Amino acid sequence: MLANLSTLPLVDHHCHGVVRRDLDRPDFEALLTEAGRPSEPGVARFDSHIGFAVRRWCAPVLDGPPHATPEEYLSRRAELGVDEVTRRFLAAAGLGAMCVDTGYTPEPLLSPAELGRAAGAPAYEVIRLESVAEEVIRGGGPAILFAEAVRQRLADAARTAVAVKSIAAYRVGLDLPGDRPTAVEVAAAAGRALAADRLVAHTGRPVRLADPVLHRFLIWAGVDLGLPVQIHTGYGDRDVDLHRCNPVLLTDLLRAIEPTGVPVVLLHTYPYHREAGYLAQVLGNVYVDVSLATHNLGARSSALIAEALELAPFGKFLFASDAFGLPELYYLGAFLFRRGLDRVLRAGLTDDVWTEAEAARLAELMGAGNARRVYRLADPANAVSDHAGLG
Repeated sequence: MLANLSTLPLVDHHCHGVVRRDLDRPDFEALLTEAGRPSEPGVARFDSHIGFAVRRWCAPVLDGPPHATPEEYLSRRAELGVDEVTRRFLAAAGLGAMCVDTGYTPEPLLSPAELGRAAGAPAYEVIRLESVAEEVIRGGGPAILFAEAVRQRLADAARTAVAVKSIAAYRVGLDLPGDRPTAVEVAAAAGRALAADRLVAHTGRPVRLADPVLHRFLIWAGVDLGLPVQIHTGYGDRDVDLHRCNPVLLTDLLRAIEPTGVPVVLLHTYPYHREAGYLAQVLGNVYVDVSLATHNLGARSSALIAEALELAPFGKFLFASDAFGLPELYYLGAFLFRRGLDRVLRAGLTDDVWTEAEAARLAELMGAGNARRVYRLADPANAVSDHAGLG
């Protein structure tokens, strides 16, 4: 592996909290997949690329043998306990900074500050736009004041956050018009959301924002903050309609945002990573990653990274683990990214496409430098002392 890539502190620009509890086999396997439900009888979650990646590359971090059986792996994990397992994997990931989405907490998870301490790296918060809007809706009030209330909450949160994130893909898909919704349109949509919230309040179910007008309003509200806007695209859990998550559906909206200069980061992108690479090439403010798919593809992730970089400018490709729930995913995301990027860069050396010095420079850009530029993160020499545990 390229010397600087093996030791480079990666900037994980999109990740989540991990669980605070010890896990039995069904709970552990449930976090190995985006299915969100138990597997069918006779179908083991370990029998997948991610399952074999855990057994091959995670087991040695816990002092187990490579290719440990699932039983051996889970036994060793239980012996060490959740705190030690978490510490080992986050430390082994070799991170220089983390940007943590705190908007999804189906159970108590480690906070950005706790993740930062475990990783020995500064941790910054990413604001989930829909979570802010849903808080406003739960608070009630007249629909005409919804937009201003959301803007004020976002402005308050933006004082310590480094980005905002949209999950419109999960709720309404990505075929969103480029123009800003009018104040009248936003107020009318907010009125519908407030009425729906009152109808379901007696059931105890949480409010769930799912209105194209409001998702478009939220993205523009994020743009107005001047912070990078992350947008979920492509692969996700079973709530997404994958055909509605192709990032090219965002083309009109991305063109409209481009003159503002605000960076838009397309998250995940698989299986539309080539389309995302095209958008990053032709639109000046668009950036991409392949995060979630990296650890799920396991040994095949090297091919994914190579394909994503066919069109995406190297100055617009970012590392992210999209780790959630399992600390193993922080380590696997980092390990497989380094492995895949190293293979791409070494192939270029073999074909005399670039020099070793240029390969080292590109490794630093894609592993850390691009993210530090996009999110305006502190210089590595000052980051820990100035920002460690922020969030």
